[in-house]
Amino acid sequence: MTLVSTENLSIDTSLQEKQRLLSLDFMRGFIMVLLMLEGSRLFDHLLEWQSEGLFHNFMLQFTHHPWHGLRFWDLIQPGFMFIAGTALAFSIDAQQRKGIKWKSSFYKVVKRSGWLFFWGVLDYAVRPSGLSFELWDVLTQLSFTTIVTFLVIQWPVIYQLALSAAILLLTEFLYRFTNIPGFDQPFTDQHNFGNYVDLLLMNKINTGGWVAINCIPTAVHTLWGAMVGRVLLSTESDHTKIKKILVGGVIALCIGILLDYTTTPVIKRIATSSFVCVSGGYCLIGLAFLYWWIDILKHRRFISFFLIVGMNSLFIYLFFEIVGSRWFNGYIEVIVEGLIGHISGITSVFSGIIASMVIFLLEWKMCEFLYRKHIFFKI
Repeated sequence: MTLVSTENLSIDTSLQEKQRLLSLDFMRGFIMVLLMLEGSRLFDHLLEWQSEGLFHNFMLQFTHHPWHGLRFWDLIQPGFMFIAGTALAFSIDAQQRKGIKWKSSFYKVVKRSGWLFFWGVLDYAVRPSGLSFELWDVLTQLSFTTIVTFLVIQWPVIYQLALSAAILLLTEFLYRFTNIPGFDQPFTDQHNFGNYVDLLLMNKINTGGWVAINCIPTAVHTLWGAMVGRVLLSTESDHTKIKKILVGGVIALCIGILLDYTTTPVIKRIATSSFVCVSGGYCLIGLAFLYWWIDILKHRRFISFFLIVGMNSLFIYLFFEIVGSRWFNGYIEVIVEGLIGHISGITSVFSGIIASMVIFLLEWKMCEFLYRKHIFFKI
């Protein structure tokens, strides 16, 4: 990981905005803000506050679906992988404009992927029972999908679409036709091919149903993100760009829904082909809307709240995943409980909600401090 500081540089904000896709920065920041709120356990406390009814059902959208189905929270990781692909397209374009050769760009991507893999493993490595080797973190998944996407980022669009289809067909084949005894039920939790591979790689199966080979189908998310990046970098009119992205999103969404109703259920935990298509379709449509709203119509009100977080997404992710979950959150909860716990009428649930909001605010203020000092953590 490297620390990029521009504290002593004079920055022209208007020029900076022209060089960046603010809709992409906003989308990244929006996802990270939601993850920060989830990491502070705010959603858990709100679910506990209302155990039934309309509000409870709404808050369920901020949890993963148990198996076959789709909730809003199931789109967070695909969105993260998708915008990584779009950012990669912009990064490669900038490197080419500077005359950086393919070999040097490839080395940089491999190095970045190595660090992503390292931090992803470290995130899950320290357990109360000791050290653990696990490959379910989004960063380990992204380390694989980034390299795959880089290797084909210059291919013609038709070839990239063909590769996407091939990846999804490979996923279908592995789950349906490998027929490993005890793991020959393609869409059954704890008895599918992904669980078998986890036994080989880690000698364990995730009790929540997550599998490491999700990195194969979700490579499509990163690849589609890069394809969108190339569209946005093209000299076509904004109308044409949005039309292409929207049409692609609608087609992907329809294919995914059709697969769900016919052959392959939408299951996020094993990233079925139908799930990849549905979630990828939503990502395409979402970025098209944000590009139209922020970069074309120039609506900039309130987006700085999210940009501040998005500019240091890796830092804040590792902070709330490693430092927050293992020390910081509990420390703040004890302080909040000590200050307001004795007040009459304050329940433990309400105290937890207040603590979560304090945790989020402090983490956001850290991002704001780094942003104002022009300090950004990159790998």
